[in-house]
Amino acid sequence: MEIATTSTGEKEFLRFSRLNRILHILMIVSFISLALTGMTLKFSYTGWAVFLSHILGGFESAGIIHRFAAVVMFGIFFTHVYDLFRRKRTEFGSWKNLFLGPNTMLFTKNDLHDFTGSLKWFLNLGPRPQYGRWTYWEKFDYFAVFWGVFVIGSTGLMLWFPEIFTLILPGELINVATIIHSDEALLAVGFIFTVHFFNTHLRPEKFPMDIVIFTGRMTLEEFKQDKPREYNELLEKGKLEENLVEPYQPIVIRSVKIFGWIALSLGFSIIVWIVYAMIFAYR
Repeated sequence: MEIATTSTGEKEFLRFSRLNRILHILMIVSFISLALTGMTLKFSYTGWAVFLSHILGGFESAGIIHRFAAVVMFGIFFTHVYDLFRRKRTEFGSWKNLFLGPNTMLFTKNDLHDFTGSLKWFLNLGPRPQYGRWTYWEKFDYFAVFWGVFVIGSTGLMLWFPEIFTLILPGELINVATIIHSDEALLAVGFIFTVHFFNTHLRPEKFPMDIVIFTGRMTLEEFKQDKPREYNELLEKGKLEENLVEPYQPIVIRSVKIFGWIALSLGFSIIVWIVYAMIFAYR
């Protein structure tokens, strides 16, 4: 069975559900809000932080925005976990199929094979790996969120409600939580706005922007090139057409790109401000 590659106006492959797209958009907004306000508070002695604090309504307002964005992030996380339970029941039938099936988000031997194959490809020593539904870097990004919510989120709650936590924990841990929260947040911001941005948007085949997480759709030509193993599996099983949908109108694509450019610009700007603070003004 062969399906012709699409051109403008033809059906596209649906990669992400509506809930996935909504959660990711909310995560972008909440994470950038956390990064802007958090880095403004962390580097409050720099000129750019003072300038941003005025835009945000002052350092106290920045703190309020930071906490609100954190609540949104927790909501996103628990909604996703709930959706995993729902999908386990409706799509996979068991946790074994969810965690150990062919489209698992857990790392497998195939990921190690793809990683070594990618290194050979980068050095022109072999062909490009036949990536499946999830690449090893996508899985790494995925679990980075779990780590971030656990470490940064838990320490953030300790700093937000110290009276409650010190009822059961030693008071010295508040100082420890301050250091962990600050440094882990700095690491997360640096990773997302450099490594994640490169893997997602700045790779040659995706430059300058990959909008699939916003639209949920990709052309068959892009799908065949980007995820050849998944493409061939669906083609062999005769399930490819089940996942084809109509493309969005041009006005939707333009709106998505505007949002994407704003997010990218803010992310890269935050990195520049952090580097400046670390080199010229760090205390």
